[in-house]
Amino acid sequence: MKVAVFSLMMNLPNAVTGESLTAQQKFHNVISQAVLAEKLGFDAYGVGERHGAPFLSSAPPVVLTAIASRTSRIRLLTTVTVLSVLDPVRVAEDYATLDHLSGGRLEMIIGKGNDPRHYPLFGITEEEQWDSMEERYRLLKQLWTEENVTWEGKYRPPLREVTTFPRPYQASIPIWHGSASSTRSTELAAKFGEPIFSSNAFHPQAKYKALIDHYRERLAYYGHDPAKAVVGAGSGSLYLGNTTEEAIRRYRPYYTAFSATESAKHNQSPFHSLEDQIENGPALIGSPEKVIEKILNYHEAFGHTVLSIGVDGLTESEQQEQLQRFAEEVLPVLRREIPSRVWESGPVLAGEETAVLSKS
Repeated sequence: MKVAVFSLMMNLPNAVTGESLTAQQKFHNVISQAVLAEKLGFDAYGVGERHGAPFLSSAPPVVLTAIASRTSRIRLLTTVTVLSVLDPVRVAEDYATLDHLSGGRLEMIIGKGNDPRHYPLFGITEEEQWDSMEERYRLLKQLWTEENVTWEGKYRPPLREVTTFPRPYQASIPIWHGSASSTRSTELAAKFGEPIFSSNAFHPQAKYKALIDHYRERLAYYGHDPAKAVVGAGSGSLYLGNTTEEAIRRYRPYYTAFSATESAKHNQSPFHSLEDQIENGPALIGSPEKVIEKILNYHEAFGHTVLSIGVDGLTESEQQEQLQRFAEEVLPVLRREIPSRVWESGPVLAGEETAVLSKS
């Protein structure tokens, strides 16, 4: 299994120390975390996109470019790019630039986002989110693969003979489809034979498994081999302890603080306590053995070969501790038990052959 570390750059007063980072300190924290993730042998680092407090991740391509300048191997992900509200021309230009500056290490995960505050900011309604995302996705693909594009749609002015620059460094910047709540995402991914990334963050396993099963069914419908499907999945909060009881005790202040945020309330988690979330949800909180057991259980249900983990909100020393413990005590087992060829061949550059679904 390949493992990515990700951050939404949530910047709240620390639940244990009460201390707050300035925005600049948080930016440096995220960059340092990515550098550490590469050093520890993780496969990718992702930055999400949010447009409102307490998140500072409104400009992922800028943050990922800074990370690219400090790293050399780790893949760079957008977790997710909220394409439903963005101009595809601007996206094509920004991320093609990042693709060059990172040496072809970029992979984009697109989605509608998980925060309804961004819709009025960018002039669409929440009811339009799926139609908007599909239109903008199709245009983005066209801008990255064709020159002299002429196009007309609903969510931006028409284009006449437009070629965006720079052209991507990779022959085709890989696009994953973020999947959390609707078959609209899995349907679009299946139609184009592209990977999905299940958020798998706030609800019981069955909810996300149904969407992943739908994706594989629709891959077959559109003529793709579901046996070659590439699936990634997120996870709940990560906290490792020498025992599960210790992990719960140390993590509880963070759980309590996050549960009080507007973001957590919007997610409408069905779990009524931390223990319920650990027992019946995706949270990776416990001893290394318990966490491994849970990941393997979810792999059996999802068949995913990429996992993302996050340590947002912890003190910087705890972030380092948790990433190091995961790298030393969990990651080797996942590598052994769940083979994955994703990202093994490196970036495919312009002029070379590429096939997304072959990266199983």
